[in-house]
Amino acid sequence: MEVKRDILWRVYLSFLGIVVLSLLVLGRAFYIQQAEGEHWRSMSDSLHQRFIELDAQRGTIYSDDGQMLSASIPTFDIYIDFNADGLREKKGRRFYEQVDSFALALAGYFGDKTTAQYKTELKAAYKKNTRYYPLKKKLSFEQYKAFREFPLARLGRNKSGIIVETNSKRLPPFGLLASRTIGLSREHIASDGKVRKQNVGLERSYDSVLSGKSGQKLVRYIAGGTAIPIEGSETDPENGKDIYTTLDVQIQDITETALLRMMQQCEGPYGTAIVMETATGKIKAMANLGRRPDGSYWEDDNYALRNTEPGSTIKLVTLLSVLEKGTSRPDDLVEVGTAGRLQVGNKIVTDAERQPKPVLTVKECFAHSSNIGMSKLAYKAFAQKPAELKEYMQRFHLDTKVPVDLANVPRPTMAPLNQKGSAEGNMLWMSFGYGIQVSPLHTLMLYNAIANNGRMMKPYLVSSIQQNGVMYKQFEPTVISENICKPDVINVARKSMEMVVTEGTGRRAFDKLPFAVAGKTGTAHVSDGPIKYGDGVYQATFVGYFPAERPQYTCIVVVRTKPHAASHFGGTLAAPVFREIATKLYAMYVNKKDPSLIAAKKDSSAFYYAGYTPDIKNVYNTLRVKYADSCLNNNWATVYAANYQPVVKVSTVNKKVMPNVRGMGLKDALYLLENMGVKVTVTGKGKIAAQSIAPGTALVKGTTVLLELS
Repeated sequence: MEVKRDILWRVYLSFLGIVVLSLLVLGRAFYIQQAEGEHWRSMSDSLHQRFIELDAQRGTIYSDDGQMLSASIPTFDIYIDFNADGLREKKGRRFYEQVDSFALALAGYFGDKTTAQYKTELKAAYKKNTRYYPLKKKLSFEQYKAFREFPLARLGRNKSGIIVETNSKRLPPFGLLASRTIGLSREHIASDGKVRKQNVGLERSYDSVLSGKSGQKLVRYIAGGTAIPIEGSETDPENGKDIYTTLDVQIQDITETALLRMMQQCEGPYGTAIVMETATGKIKAMANLGRRPDGSYWEDDNYALRNTEPGSTIKLVTLLSVLEKGTSRPDDLVEVGTAGRLQVGNKIVTDAERQPKPVLTVKECFAHSSNIGMSKLAYKAFAQKPAELKEYMQRFHLDTKVPVDLANVPRPTMAPLNQKGSAEGNMLWMSFGYGIQVSPLHTLMLYNAIANNGRMMKPYLVSSIQQNGVMYKQFEPTVISENICKPDVINVARKSMEMVVTEGTGRRAFDKLPFAVAGKTGTAHVSDGPIKYGDGVYQATFVGYFPAERPQYTCIVVVRTKPHAASHFGGTLAAPVFREIATKLYAMYVNKKDPSLIAAKKDSSAFYYAGYTPDIKNVYNTLRVKYADSCLNNNWATVYAANYQPVVKVSTVNKKVMPNVRGMGLKDALYLLENMGVKVTVTGKGKIAAQSIAPGTALVKGTTVLLELS
């Protein structure tokens, strides 16, 4: 019994010890999980490190004259490491001394929260030992510069715990101007959780050139999956290359303004206008305006590349084909009748307007845009073999994608011309613009070839690629076809297009124009997707070149009308836009006066200077000199002489781009530039005569400009 009792006593004692030990282990585990869990999870996460990509700075897109069309502007994300030694030492004395004034500064500058809200949130994050507290996202350089002067923030990273990450966003300095052609570059989170690029226009076509090569940095993950960068582990990215386009800002502005005026007047769903340099194929302007629900217009799609039935502008193909084949001659007579309706082959063809006489020459059929006349010419040439018309379409490169340097260019479509029973009818419809779909740019390329004496040029938008100011690749004009037709056929086509303006469908639109224009009107009844012919929607077009005798620019204007619009003809909607564009370009670029031919005397009363508006006005008021004031309450102004009187004109200052400081005194220039974060170096004496960074250039952190005084 004694032995048994002794054994049981030991067993019970051991069991009790195991129970106590188990309770201690469970209690300790519970304590670690609940009380110390965040600390140990943080320690675990701190051992988890990996490399992440650093995006390269995207290259800049420039206009032909070096003005920025799309640039990357730096933005700043602000975080706070509340576990930083500088905030934790002496029981957080520095934090508690600074938090009130820091919250006050944040509320006063950003105005999105009250001081009390900022203070409460900052203290809560401090108590939780938050390692990567997101304070502000996407601050501009101006905002970041102001933030650095806030209490706590000005103490530096070690004492304040403030972490700054620099990113960039894409900014088009000219806003609407050619925005769809230039395109956009932005990122979004796809359905698979990965970051995808959503680029259009040149931003998409040249994405690999603009993007550069990514770098990398090592980050350490802390509690909550937040990544903290480890200093000294970065591999610098290789910035993207810059693209110089063929676009001219002034021509683009003229084109877009003229088109916008007509779109607002007719309230159509969309319109497009393109200006091409005749000899080279350079696209100098490409405007695309779509109507938004609120009635305003924006560059929402590239309508210049959208395939549609072109209407009467395709009659140029018919004219060239029948003359080239030799079945008709320029002065052959064609009976079109007086009823505006006639059977041609197996189809009834109608003219939109009654013709001036029942019998027209071949050139007059084109000039007066007679569907009956052009279909008769096509029937005479291709009735036996309709597919032969397609061969001419191929010869004029209307069956392939227009070879412009943009992505997602659609391929033209045309009705079949080799199917028995429908081939003849399709051929007749195609002869005056139906049964075939091409883009406005395609049509422009063909008409430009006529303006260029038969030489067809490849249209292009990018003239060069540069890296850090050094030429990387140069693009030269490219000839697609040296002669699309015989020279005498080209001459007839040019004379026929001149007749359109002098006596045909474009006569009223170009009446009393001081220089000669050649071109063709087009009015197409639209059947496109959900829109049917019965909806009464039209597409008005005018395409041509100027000056007619020595073409310098070729231009096309296309306006889609609203249903049952009272005015829907190419001569009344598109031609006036063409006229406005041509008139302004002729005055600015074609009919330029040679300064050497004019021996003008230097005007000793002429002057120009710039500066702080209140100071300028104070000087004039003190001296009692009268001046014309068009500056109102703007801070900066320029002054010049007009009719022997000073004119004070506003000088626009955008904090994100380099201002024009020429004509200023050094004091004003230094004040303006240094407040924008620009470093300044100076040579010479007097007023500022030149600046090393052109006005309008986007500013980046640490920019230095050289000012030359004379």
